[in-house]
Amino acid sequence: MTGLPAIELRQVSKRFGSVIALHDIDMKVYPGEVHCLLGDNGAGKSTLIKLLSGVYQPSQGKILVAGEEVRFRSPRDAAGYGVATVFQDLGLIPLMSISRNFFLGREPRKGVFPFQRFDKERANAIARKAMADVGIQVRDPTQAVGTLSGGERQSVAIARAIYFGAKVLILDEPTSALGVHQAAMVMKFIIEARLRGLAVIFITHNIRHAYPVGDVFTLLNRGGSQGTFRKSEITRDEVLSIMSGGEDMTAVERDIERLLETIKR
Repeated sequence: MTGLPAIELRQVSKRFGSVIALHDIDMKVYPGEVHCLLGDNGAGKSTLIKLLSGVYQPSQGKILVAGEEVRFRSPRDAAGYGVATVFQDLGLIPLMSISRNFFLGREPRKGVFPFQRFDKERANAIARKAMADVGIQVRDPTQAVGTLSGGERQSVAIARAIYFGAKVLILDEPTSALGVHQAAMVMKFIIEARLRGLAVIFITHNIRHAYPVGDVFTLLNRGGSQGTFRKSEITRDEVLSIMSGGEDMTAVERDIERLLETIKR
């Protein structure tokens, strides 16, 4: 890729006392690119997400946004630089409407202070259009978020991030609890975000969801990087082999075969 990365990590490490959660992570994510961060449970994905979103600060190393070194002291700092994170719990309130969730904490208002009130009509119109822009036709923006499917809830969170000016969109396991159709819907949203020029970081342990939409793959294992590869440089099976530990997985398969043979006898 040419030009500056939208976000970059240089030799980033994170320690919690004597525990090393991440060590010497290098990563560059460019605009208009889906960068998949892959790893099994305990690989360090969650810690890396929290560093990128301002929840944690690195113990060492640098984070750069558009070539400028930054230090996120809070998620608000990260958002100020255009880094938006959609966590697994989505940060949505099920009993509130789509439009109220869409503008949570940033509500448009009308009237004169001190008699200002929530501008419901404007919020509904903006939420409806923003959802349509990512391919979702909302039946009624006043309906409760809790009545939406999992994929539709993801679309609310993604559309909200895009509307409020995200340049880097971080998606934390967005397909982990979804069925096949809903997961496909979210993957379509990821492509929509990429086509809009966003740098997308897609965190997952599911290679079947990552490989079709990913441009670049960084593989984590026990807090360290196993390498970064463009799609043209690595096959899906090779990614899976690295993620599963290759030889470790082969040994497990041999043990299972021996156990099945014992049962047959």
